[in-house]
Parts: sequence; C-alpha cells; structure tokens
Amino acid sequence: MVTIAKANAELWVFPLSGPTGGSGITAVDVIVVDIEDSDGRAGTGFSYVLGGGGATVAAAARDMLERFVAGQETVPPQALWRRLAGSLNRLGRGYGYLAIAAIDVATWDLHAKRLDMPLYSALGGVARTLPVYGSGGFGPTQDPDAAVARSLEYAGMGCTAVKLRVAGAPADLDRIRAVADALPDGVDIMADANEKCDLARAQWLVNALADVNALWLEEPLPAHDTNGFATLAANSPVPIATGEHHQGVVELVPLMQARAVSVVQPDLAMMGGITESLRVAHVAEHYNLVVSPHFLPALFIHVAGAAPSIRWMEDFPLLEPLFDNPVGMDADGNISPPDTPGHGIQWAHGARQEYRIAE
Repeated sequence: MVTIAKANAELWVFPLSGPTGGSGITAVDVIVVDIEDSDGRAGTGFSYVLGGGGATVAAAARDMLERFVAGQETVPPQALWRRLAGSLNRLGRGYGYLAIAAIDVATWDLHAKRLDMPLYSALGGVARTLPVYGSGGFGPTQDPDAAVARSLEYAGMGCTAVKLRVAGAPADLDRIRAVADALPDGVDIMADANEKCDLARAQWLVNALADVNALWLEEPLPAHDTNGFATLAANSPVPIATGEHHQGVVELVPLMQARAVSVVQPDLAMMGGITESLRVAHVAEHYNLVVSPHFLPALFIHVAGAAPSIRWMEDFPLLEPLFDNPVGMDADGNISPPDTPGHGIQWAHGARQEYRIAE
C-alpha cells in the first residue's frame, strides 16, 4: 500500500512591481503544498489569494493535509477532492476551496508522475496547442497611448487578441478606439470591467465595444448578479464573460442555464483546483459555451487537453516569475504543454527562501 509520507503547506508573499490589473493589487499570497508518497515520488501544488488573507488559507490547507492526506493511502485526485470538499459542508466553500486548490494541484502532479504521464494525459486528454491573448500591463484608467503601446507589444509577440481594462466610464471610449485603430488585421480586442458597472453602464459599454467587434466583455457586473447578467446578455451585441469569482460548478450552472454567459472563466484558486475547473469545462461543453481560464496558462494548457470547450489561454504574468522556465508562447502566440511527467512547473531557484513566511 502506497501512502502519503510527507505533506506540508507554506505561505509565500510575492510583492508585485506596482498596482496590477483592474483590481490594483500590489502583492500575491501564494499557498504552496508539497506532498511525497512512500515510494519517494513528490508533487507540488499552489493556490493564491489576491488582496490578502493567505495566512487563513494556508492554515486551512495544513489542517486538511493533517486530517485527510498525511499518512493516508494514496487515492485518485477526484476521490480526495470530494473528501476535502465534503469536509466543508458546515463551513461553506469560501477560503476552504482556495486551500483545496493547492492540495488538488499537488495531488494531480503526484498522480501523473506515478503514471509516468504528462498531466494532460493523466486527466484523460491529449496535447493541444491554443492561442494566448495578451492581458498584462493594462489598467482601467490607462492613457490611450500606453494601451496602444502595450497592445502592439503583444501583437509583436504573436498574440491574436488583447484584453483592455475598462471602467464603464467615458474615458474608455478613447482607449478602445485608439487600440482598435492601431492593431494590425487579425488581432482582436476583449475588455475586462472587473465588476465595475451597474446594468445601465454595462449596456452602454457593450454597445461601445460592438463598434470595434470585441470578442467579449468580461465581468461587467458584480459576479453574483445572475439576473443582471441574464438581462445584459439577452440585449448585448457582444458576448459576455465571467467566472473568475465563482466557486464550484454549482455557482456557474445558473448562469449557463440562463444563457447569461457566453465565455466561462474558471479561476484555479476559487474553483478549488484542477478537478473542479475541469468539471466546469465539461459542463460548459454541454451548454456549447467557450471556456477561457483565468491566469496560469502553463497549468491550464494541460486541463485544455481534456476539455475541448477551452479555447483560449490568458497571458497575465502573476505567479510566473516564481516558476523556473515555465512553458510559454511560441512565435505565433500559441502555447503547448510539456510532455514531461506531471504538470512540469517547478519553483525558481531561491523563491522558497525569499518569499516564504515563517509559521
């Protein structure tokens, strides 16, 4: 019987160079989980928190590892995920799902290594090559010239789409139009409002984006305004995207059923890891919807191998500086998974020592 001989969770705090993305975060709390089985094989996983609170998540991960993983017989990742998620029945998903995510990624890494397979094969998939859209370096109050410069940089890297940040404000119009006019043929625009609009402003914004044939408007409304999303989607000339702030299939199915979303965007941490992210993608496939995961293309490109509904990867270098040579875009702006056993992500030399917070 193979058991889990070692299981540990750590909190790292990774400072960013300045306010980043539409939410303006300045640091990322990273929860790192390392597990090792009695045969000496090891898996590593991670989750993250934007805006603080990582210590709470790390404590939850340690508690789960102690109660359900350390010293236990190895089981398939899906079975462990159900066990961990079931332990939250009287607590709610909340930060517990963020803790499960780190354990789930580590478990899948170990599972794939035990099978001597790349993660996409262990998930039941095949290697796929997908386009990456450029998302980093944009802001909701950004000067149009700066947005143009960043967009052209991404186009030069081979990206066939870029995602601006918007706020539902009149200043958005100049930025959107300037980028649309500057981009070469074949490079499209998306926009992300980061939940900043009310319904009336969101309707105004989708009409503005329709003028440049935008691929989608992301999170125009607060994430759990399902009725608002349904009303907007029914009257929008532009596809609506959301999902990064939802937890579990159970929170996204009402949006899918109501046709309130066209592009589903699971977040690794909020979803509770790979297991539930893949389940979301399979349910989205049933509704004939597109899936474009939030962040982490080096990991989600494996999930895409088992989920045809996943069509895009997002380049937003958040945790990537912590990785040792992660798989990246090719000259055509596409990404493919590595064929090494596991997920293939390793920590950069010295990262653990530099960013780990003592318990």
